[in-house]
Amino acid sequence: MKIGHQSEAVLENNLIKQLRDLSYASVKIQDCEALVANLQSQFSLFNETTITAKEFDAILNHLAKGNVFEKDKTLRDRFQLTKEDGTSFYVCFFNTEDNSKNLLQVTNQISLEGSYKNRYDVTLLVNGLPLVQIELKRSDIEIKEAFNQINSCQNHSFRSNHGLFQYVQLYVIINGVNTKYLANNKLQSVKQTFFWADANNKNTT
Repeated sequence: MKIGHQSEAVLENNLIKQLRDLSYASVKIQDCEALVANLQSQFSLFNETTITAKEFDAILNHLAKGNVFEKDKTLRDRFQLTKEDGTSFYVCFFNTEDNSKNLLQVTNQISLEGSYKNRYDVTLLVNGLPLVQIELKRSDIEIKEAFNQINSCQNHSFRSNHGLFQYVQLYVIINGVNTKYLANNKLQSVKQTFFWADANNKNTT
């Protein structure tokens, strides 16, 4: 993904348009309350059931457990939920067998407050869970600054509000000239960022 010299605002808007063209539904989520409400709605749609407030609290308690690596396992497992009518229902968080069954959304400028208040540029949600975080800088700023912003968010607010952002699997950093990615991990460094490459390992950005 290579985008020309642009301001951060233009870069962000163009990226969101590209994602909408790729069938991501645009959703407005400004804070934790909206993120959680959207998650409940998406879980109900994805699992083809109605999840009540009480049932959703049980799911949130389950999702809040574990570190980032344990959460990766949670994402691929199912959760046995006791419905309010006494029946048992297995909640699925992600369809690993058929990606087309997953519900894709894009949002921007979510604000979360932990030890500090952070605002996230562009977030990709899968079935309501934030799985990809994209940080953007204008073209005259080094791409490393986008990486530093991700570290700041991870340290200050990812664990807040049910820790849903600890489910992020992939970070993408963009400065309008280059695009790189890295996997979410506690000991990440800028040396672990990579350009996209084709089957012959040739950079595509």
